[in-house]
Amino acid sequence: MLIIILVETDPPSAANTPPRIMSSPAQRFFNKNLILLIVCQGLFLTNNVTFIAINGLVGMSLTPVPWMATLPVMGYVVGGALSTGIVARTQSRYGRKKSFQLGLVTAILSALMCAVSVWTQNFWLLTMSTLIAGYYSANGQLYRFAATELVDADHREKAISWVLAGGLIGAIIGPNLAKYAKDAASYPFMGAYLALAMVGLVAMLVMHCIRFPDDARKNAPRDSGRPLSEIARQPVFIVAALAAALGYGIMNLLMAATPLAMEVCGFEFGSTATVLQWHVIGMFAPGFITGSLIKRFGVLQVMAMGLLINFVCIAIALSGTDFHQFLFALFLLGVGWNFLFTGATTLATQAYTPQERDKAQGAINFAVFLVMAVSSFSSGALVTTQGWYWLNVGSLVPAAIVALALLGLFMRRARKSQTPYGA
Repeated sequence: MLIIILVETDPPSAANTPPRIMSSPAQRFFNKNLILLIVCQGLFLTNNVTFIAINGLVGMSLTPVPWMATLPVMGYVVGGALSTGIVARTQSRYGRKKSFQLGLVTAILSALMCAVSVWTQNFWLLTMSTLIAGYYSANGQLYRFAATELVDADHREKAISWVLAGGLIGAIIGPNLAKYAKDAASYPFMGAYLALAMVGLVAMLVMHCIRFPDDARKNAPRDSGRPLSEIARQPVFIVAALAAALGYGIMNLLMAATPLAMEVCGFEFGSTATVLQWHVIGMFAPGFITGSLIKRFGVLQVMAMGLLINFVCIAIALSGTDFHQFLFALFLLGVGWNFLFTGATTLATQAYTPQERDKAQGAINFAVFLVMAVSSFSSGALVTTQGWYWLNVGSLVPAAIVALALLGLFMRRARKSQTPYGA
């Protein structure tokens, strides 16, 4: 048998140096599959940002009771929470790609249903449509985990952060889509929902071109590893799930209420769209460096920095309701979320084996969606009854819980490192 090994020849001056084996495509960080997944993440965030920008306002115009205005926002995350188990089983049975494609089909159909609900002025159909759209959200939340399977193990932190950085596409397209498509149809925001259906079609084309390592899967893997109860008892898993869920909850609590709060303060929708755009830029622009920061300083340190930035954000929000205060607070809210959420995702990968990935990732996403559902409903109820100030005061509670969890894990690891032979 003839075996051919491709080598990279050295220049004459390095003739005495042993030849190096060329990197295979799988070993390169930026490969076609990862780049296309980054694009899919951007299109996924376009859907999310547009939903956040308009669902509360459309809900306000259709709801019979003002405090129910954010139910369509809540429906999106409740649908995500209810779908996490289904998505985990679908991915385990059929693999990443087929599950992601099914999610995109759901995104297209649900966007069309939202457009019909605006056309018919039906609040409950809008809420049901966003509930169904949650299945797409449950799939899209797994893009960041799938990124680790498209690169070498040494680059998984960077893969997670770069895929999250793809959300910058959503930061640019989402608010502008909401602003310019707002009056494109016969009813306000109907055109934006129709545009989201087109975004879903584009994402389908991109996803079709991605190859995941498990594409050839015919059956569910027989060995699924440890029971979820055993995985979930690990301190590293508990802290990762708490940080991901409560970090997302803080961000969602303030972000979902911002359009309503700014409308109450007399700002036009264009100003609100600008604030949300800079918020989403803050969420995903740090992704270009977050993985490198985790590699250099450690995952817990980066998560702690994200939490500190969240406290600064809340302090600015409590200081007043001028445009620049909304702008700076929401931008820092996004940066803090990025550090905390990217760190939590990286930390979570230390808690499970490849065979256990579907149930472990599904459990973390269920926790995220559950907290998001509560925060989405609470944001509308609090901002319309208690005001923007007390909404921010309330967000200090989950931030303090995350701080205690991080401190506990940091001290546990410090004690373990001081124990001889890691005993």
